[in-house]
Amino acid sequence: MRRASYYIVFSTIAIAALVLSACGKRKAADGRTDTPISGTIKFAADESFAPIIEEELQTYQYRFPQTHLLPIYTDDNEGMKLLIDQKVNLFFTSHKLLPSEEALIQTKGPIPSVFPIGYDGIAFIVNKENRDSLLTVTQLKQILSGKVSKWNEVSKENNAKDIAVVFDSKASATLHFVADSILGGQKNMSKKIVAAKNTSAVIEYVHNTPNAIGVLGSNWLYDKRDTTNTTFKKGIRVVAVSQTTEAVPSNSWQPYQAYLLNGRYPFVRTIYAIVADPHKALPWAFANFITGPVGQMIVLKAGLLPYRGNINIREVKVDSGK
Repeated sequence: MRRASYYIVFSTIAIAALVLSACGKRKAADGRTDTPISGTIKFAADESFAPIIEEELQTYQYRFPQTHLLPIYTDDNEGMKLLIDQKVNLFFTSHKLLPSEEALIQTKGPIPSVFPIGYDGIAFIVNKENRDSLLTVTQLKQILSGKVSKWNEVSKENNAKDIAVVFDSKASATLHFVADSILGGQKNMSKKIVAAKNTSAVIEYVHNTPNAIGVLGSNWLYDKRDTTNTTFKKGIRVVAVSQTTEAVPSNSWQPYQAYLLNGRYPFVRTIYAIVADPHKALPWAFANFITGPVGQMIVLKAGLLPYRGNINIREVKVDSGK
């Protein structure tokens, strides 16, 4: 992944436009009165990105106290539908805007803009009683596709219980990424998937189920809203993944920032902000804020990879969880 230096997002002209637009709250034909630095809007985000989105919106609202950003955390399908129907003008997801989706949005008027804001990993978690906290890419693909359905097929030392693969939703961005980018299509996905209500429910399910493996966005591993912190939560292990034929501690990596950057951790996805805002008001300004220096620093401090910026990596020893 290429990294460019930070640049100033808003030029002098853009800043002037913000100030002028904020001078008065004239109601648009669609009833909106928001400006880039004031007003109330709803926006959608795939629930798997809730931790990082919450941090960004809290900072934005602190800087611009006249703004009120109301997130709708939902699945990937519903979020895109809300954007296409113009029920919201901003949607955070991990899939690129398809030509068919762009065409549908344009039937409503606005030309959508896509802002890559950062990268996170697809993390796998298992119960602390599970012996297999080191897995190869091949083993994970076999588990996710259903070709391997019992834990003793992964390791003879493990039990013969069925493997329960748990996602946040059957329509989430996480499941779509696994199906499309890891398995090569929905048709290759295991039919025996447990769909929890949300990511918190995935964590709880794995915590209570020794034979489960949960799939979630790595930004949940650093969720500052969770004082227990999933990474150190009793009863949960984060799987370390190897790209070789045999997973051992020296060649297996967890989805930490450094390993997303250097490619040692293989399952990395891009987080996009898709804006379809005919007024270029608050939805557009919030998305631009996240791509700017402050927003990108928040992404970095959240343990994810910012889309823009220079990152210095220091080698440290990481406990594999064994």
